[in-house]
Amino acid sequence: MVIVVTGPTAVGKSELSLFLAHKLDGEIINADSTQIYKGLDIATNKVKDTEGIKHYLFNEKDLREDYSVFDYQKDARRIIDDILSRGKTPILVGGTGLYINAALYDYKFPEKANDEYEGLSNDELYKMLLAVDPNTNIHLNNRVRVISALNYFKANGTPYSEKEKDFKLLYDTIFIGLTTDRDILYYKINKRVDKMVEEGLVNEAKAVYELGIRSKAVMTPIGPKELFDYFDGKITLDEAIELIKSKSRKYAKRQYTWFRNKMDLTWFTTNYDDFSKTEEEVLSYIKDKMSK
Repeated sequence: MVIVVTGPTAVGKSELSLFLAHKLDGEIINADSTQIYKGLDIATNKVKDTEGIKHYLFNEKDLREDYSVFDYQKDARRIIDDILSRGKTPILVGGTGLYINAALYDYKFPEKANDEYEGLSNDELYKMLLAVDPNTNIHLNNRVRVISALNYFKANGTPYSEKEKDFKLLYDTIFIGLTTDRDILYYKINKRVDKMVEEGLVNEAKAVYELGIRSKAVMTPIGPKELFDYFDGKITLDEAIELIKSKSRKYAKRQYTWFRNKMDLTWFTTNYDDFSKTEEEVLSYIKDKMSK
C-alpha cells in the first residue's frame, strides 16, 4: 500500500508524514518539485529533522541541473517498488500534484521535453495548447503545466484534459489531503515566511545570487527571485518579503484548485492547537482502509 500526504503549503504535511512513517514502518519520498535540489533549504522549507526515517529524492540534484516530471516519474516508481519489495510503506509527501499523479498513474511523458519551447512566450505556448486541448483549465501563466500538457499530447496523441481522469492507478494507494480554513492558512503562511527570514532566507538567496545561477531550480520556488529584485535595487527588502507572502498565498490557492480537480483526496482538517488529534484521525482512517 502506498500513502500520499498532500495539501497546500504550511498545512503540516511533513509533520504528519513523519508520524505515519513511524507508525506504519514507512519511508518517505519527496513529492515537491523544488526540494529535489540541493541548496535553498530555507526557501523550499525542507524538513530539518528526519527522525531516523529514510527520505528519498531530497537534495538529489545541483541547482544548475534540469530535472523533469519524466525524471521524477522514473525515480519515484523505482523507489516505490524497492520500498514495497522490502515490506515497508512508501509515503509520498509534498504539494506538487503533477509529480504525485505522474508517479502513481500510467502517465506517459516524452524523455526529451522542453528545449523546443525555449524562447516562446507564455502567450505563444498557451495558443499552442489551446490548439490541441481547447478544454484545458491550465492557467496561461503556469508555464510548467502548459508545457507538460503539450508534451503529454505529443507523447499520447490525446488532450491532457480529456484523458487524465481515465488513467490507471498503478499501486494500491490511500490519498490523504490536509486542509484548513483559508484565513488560518494565510496567517500560517505569513508567519512561516517571517520565520524563514529569521532563519536566514535572505543570506541563503544572496549566496545563490552571487553565484549567478538563474536556472529553473532557482527561479521556480517562491523566495529567491523576489529577493534577487531586492539585491538588484528594484524593490526594498520589506517589499520583497511582502511579495513572497502574497505569492505564497496565491500558490496555496492554485494548489487547492489542482487537488480538487485532479486528485481524489480524503480531506482532514489540520488541528494546529493539537496536531496529535489530526495525526490519530488520519492513522485511524488509514488502518481502517488497509484492513479492508
